[in-house]
Amino acid sequence: MEFILKPWPWYISGPLITSVLILLVLFGKTFGMSSNLRTLCTIGGAGKYSDYFKFNWKQQRWNLVVVLGAILGGYIATNFLSDNSEILLNAETIKDLKAIGFNNIGKTILPPEIYNIDNALSFKGISILVIAGILIGFGTRYAGGCTSGHAITGLSNLQLPSLIAVIGFFIGGLLMTHFIIPLIF
Repeated sequence: MEFILKPWPWYISGPLITSVLILLVLFGKTFGMSSNLRTLCTIGGAGKYSDYFKFNWKQQRWNLVVVLGAILGGYIATNFLSDNSEILLNAETIKDLKAIGFNNIGKTILPPEIYNIDNALSFKGISILVIAGILIGFGTRYAGGCTSGHAITGLSNLQLPSLIAVIGFFIGGLLMTHFIIPLIF
């Protein structure tokens, strides 16, 4: 039982991800979470408001299996395969996070300073979530896919647009981490 409580090493998880990608390529499919969101929005009737959501979602039913797998996998990993140990972070990262008001760093994956229900439902919390949602939605649509789609499927298929998108994602993440988050908190 102790083996499954530890993160899987790269030589197990890497080939598993690779095998999924090979299966997707063999079946003519691509992987990306934004495709799943598009399918869910289409099922919910978003096609009435935007042509982007007008497509035969039944051909994309397999995307719903990915969503279900992500939800179930996260639940199983959190509730049955986690030993609740602290997340090991660099000492400099801990110092920087404490300087902008984060406490108990590494104790949880989702910091309560952002995701605690009281913080999330405050004016500041709702503003952050709404603005972040709009930016992520716009960015995903503008880039033609999400980070998982471009970084996993696109790069493995040697697509130049995916390489450009991933470089942009990293630059955006660095800007957010070093300049915007300190302003917000």
